[in-house]
Amino acid sequence: MSLAFRIARRELRGGLKDLRVFLICLALGVAAIAGVGTLRASIQAGLADQGSVLLGGDAEMRFTYRFASGDERAFMAGAAERVSEIVDFRSMALTETDQALTQLKAVDGLWPLYGAAVLDPAMPLSEALAGEGGLPGAVMDPILIERLELAPGDRFRLGTQEFVLMAALLEEPDNGADSFSLGPRTLVATPALAGSGLLSPGSLFETKYRLALPPGSDLERLEAEARRQFRDDGMRWTDARRPAPGIERFIDRMGSFLVLVGLAGLAVGGVGISAAVRAWLQGKTATIATLKTLGAPMGLIFASYLIQVGFLTLIGIAIGLVLGAGVPLIAAPWIEASLPFPAKIGVSPMALTEAAFYGALTALIFTLLPLARAERIRAAALYRGGAAGWPRRRWILALVVLVVALVATAVITSGIPELALGTAGGVLAALAVLALTAWGLRRLARRLARGGLAQGRPALRAALAAIGGPGSEALPVVLSLGLGLSVLAAVGQIDANLRAAIDRDLPTRAPAFFFVDIQPGQIAAFTENAEADPDVSRYETAPMLRGVVSRINDRPAREVAGDHWVVRGDRGVSYAGPLPAGTKLTAGEWWPEGYQGEPQISLAAAEAAELGLGPGDRLTVNILGREITGTITSLREVDFSNAGMGFVIVMNEAALAGAPHSHIATLYAPPEAEARILREVTREWPNVTAIRIREAVDRVSEALSSIATATAWAAAGTLLTGFAVLIGTAAAGERARSYEAALMKVLGATRRRILMSFALRAAFLGAAAGAVAVFAGTVSGWAVMRFVMESPYRFEPVPALGIVLGGVAATLLAGLVFAGRSLRVKPARLLRSQD
Repeated sequence: MSLAFRIARRELRGGLKDLRVFLICLALGVAAIAGVGTLRASIQAGLADQGSVLLGGDAEMRFTYRFASGDERAFMAGAAERVSEIVDFRSMALTETDQALTQLKAVDGLWPLYGAAVLDPAMPLSEALAGEGGLPGAVMDPILIERLELAPGDRFRLGTQEFVLMAALLEEPDNGADSFSLGPRTLVATPALAGSGLLSPGSLFETKYRLALPPGSDLERLEAEARRQFRDDGMRWTDARRPAPGIERFIDRMGSFLVLVGLAGLAVGGVGISAAVRAWLQGKTATIATLKTLGAPMGLIFASYLIQVGFLTLIGIAIGLVLGAGVPLIAAPWIEASLPFPAKIGVSPMALTEAAFYGALTALIFTLLPLARAERIRAAALYRGGAAGWPRRRWILALVVLVVALVATAVITSGIPELALGTAGGVLAALAVLALTAWGLRRLARRLARGGLAQGRPALRAALAAIGGPGSEALPVVLSLGLGLSVLAAVGQIDANLRAAIDRDLPTRAPAFFFVDIQPGQIAAFTENAEADPDVSRYETAPMLRGVVSRINDRPAREVAGDHWVVRGDRGVSYAGPLPAGTKLTAGEWWPEGYQGEPQISLAAAEAAELGLGPGDRLTVNILGREITGTITSLREVDFSNAGMGFVIVMNEAALAGAPHSHIATLYAPPEAEARILREVTREWPNVTAIRIREAVDRVSEALSSIATATAWAAAGTLLTGFAVLIGTAAAGERARSYEAALMKVLGATRRRILMSFALRAAFLGAAAGAVAVFAGTVSGWAVMRFVMESPYRFEPVPALGIVLGGVAATLLAGLVFAGRSLRVKPARLLRSQD
């Protein structure tokens, strides 16, 4: 090995000019993964560091539909130094001329336990909530103030209670711990809601009890004790260790997904790495032949060049790590200010280690074959420029082991094994399809160059001959550009289909409004009003309760169902007498009309299949602290895709009718009638909350846009790596193009015709890569929409056309960058220098 190191050191004295593409591709891929990992770790560190402030306490116990019981309050009082009670629910903020949905938070005098609310104009929160002129005060999100055209001192209503707006709520310290909301925030004092009619029995609300614990409290022990005592009563626990599990889960999943996209970028870079190493070894032909002639064994030669590649790999990884960690550090003030949750931008050793590992493994995978193929060449063949054959089987086996190790690492570290396997399979399949495309394109080009299509068209014939002839750039160009474009094509198809489903399909199937908190004494008048309105084409109503599935077949639900969404938190529950119109049973029988026996349950068929349940199984549902155990007697179809009414769990009427509850309703009407209907309902029943589906869809669209933008930027990084490969390929082929241009000039071709030949060659290769990318993106988009989103797929031509045009433009730009120097070469000087 000492001799191998000495040879490698002397070889590296010649510089790294021929391996610049190697360094660029590796550095870009490592930088993408390191950057995403750094941001993810920074956000997680920020959430952990500001956990108590973000949550609003050291721990939180949350209940749905009810306030804490005496035993629960006693537990909290015994564990905490201070306990703050919060009531959170949706309501309508009403003025004389307008109304808007708001997420209402009612707080006590201890809120917030940590941090402080920032108001405009500045004043103590207690003063703002105390109000003036005999009316309780409120503070609002500036967006809601602008929406309702209010100003400090103006009056508005929540339910039947009038409030005075005291200030704008600029900063809410614990907003990161709250889940996704459909309306801007309004903050009031809890006692002010006593006469509002908004907290009637059966109203939909959550109570959150924030705990300020003594220093050194054992959060793990407290959580275990709280869950042991109250979990079956519908209690949900959160603490400062994971103050915003929804945000953390989203960031972790999104980060993992973007790392996988970064791995696709590394695969693109790997194509450039392989091509660069292959071209570099071709330039070392005389050196390798000399070493072999002097008796150097192949193992020594292989080791010396592997050492050189390893040294370059370390340089490329180091550059990538500096870029991946440095850019977030430089942009830290902007990133931290733009994020809606805390982030501590800093260097993450784990993220950098992960990026370095992926970079090293990718470099080894893509350099092993070019290095190993040199073993099959004899010294005499090297001097004569002979081609290498396939490497020995042990190297192919080693390559397979390395690929499996890379995929296994991605699967284990991603936290989303199905997505990781799908991404790896998609990348390998795309590479295989792109390689076959390049092979087919070469054969087709050779045939067309000899056919009648190229007769009388010298530029076209020269372009086809160059694509199909020896030394063709088809494989590296199609591979590098095609994979990056495939990622963009998949993102474009998925994004376009989701937007089409929201903008085009959902409005034709979804209701105009969801109305919640309709009290039992109001439902009859509400339905009469809906029936009498000529603009209402259809409406549905149902009783609504919230319950937690605590046991399945007399075993803890999570032991049976794991982390399935049905048993994670509380679910909507309804009851019915006779079989509702339009209900389709898939198994079992509906209970008879007027049934008064043991509780019976009808379960959604799809969720039942996922949970492995069917008729005869038993569920225990905790509703308002009372456990109700029923037998599943039927399964039914439930379609959640149309934003209509659907319940996973429906019980017979006698099982739930006596519990405090409210009703919900969906109402279908044309857009031009929505404003009038909303005014009439809120004026007649001020306690009823109206959720406008169009506004809810807009909020979802904003979230989807953010995800699509992040993914598109990651895919653009992949494409940038592919473009670097294109530039490297064009640079490596500059000598061949100069020779080709010289020959064409000798034969009488003009500069314009030669340039046209180069442009046609680039356009054909780019169009081929773009066409394959559209195919791969279409297949990926269909799979995601069909199996992940469970939504119909429709081919979207506009983003597909953009991908093809982008491929053509990229290859044209990369090819024409070096065309000028090839055209300026003097034929006589170049041809005299050839052997």
